[in-house]
Amino acid sequence: MKHSSTHALFAYWDIQRGSRLAPERSDIDPAAIRHVLGDTFVLAVDFVDEHRFRLAGTKVCALFCRELKGESFTMLWGETSRQPIRDLLAIVADESVGVVAGVTGRSGDGPEIELELLLLPLARRGHARLRALGVLAPTAIPYWMGARPVLELTLGALRHIGPEVAAAAAPRILAAPEGSRMRHGFVVYDGGREPVG
Repeated sequence: MKHSSTHALFAYWDIQRGSRLAPERSDIDPAAIRHVLGDTFVLAVDFVDEHRFRLAGTKVCALFCRELKGESFTMLWGETSRQPIRDLLAIVADESVGVVAGVTGRSGDGPEIELELLLLPLARRGHARLRALGVLAPTAIPYWMGARPVLELTLGALRHIGPEVAAAAAPRILAAPEGSRMRHGFVVYDGGREPVG
């Protein structure tokens, strides 16, 4: 995570979820994250399982030069990135893990913009349609932001984040088996071929 809004939202989300896989929408207090609200968005699923913006911060809307509420999140992405984004949203919702990714925004014939994307799951209770909380923030604010719209996003490198991911990925250190010894970090078993003499 490179952007300060990404760090701040992830830290807040992690505290709010406690020992659960994800916090509920009611656990998220906008006043507690007011300093990152401009870069923040909330996605809800409509009745055909399309992820749409329920809320989008002012800086997120400024990237596209329009209000995003009600718009399809996946339609902001270029053709080659749409299915990977759908897959990521499914992983975030179904496996309750977060994702942080690099994103490139294209503004027509203008320059590209490098962005950081954070997607975090929200717990569902009953028929709740809210699914994800996120950040979409430029790594450096371009002079043209708000005057020239980003027309298409392209997904770059990504990684899953969260305590469960870290715990699963951490190597387990085991004691050397009986009848062996450690030498320079390797387990050495006595026996094998006889030395040539």
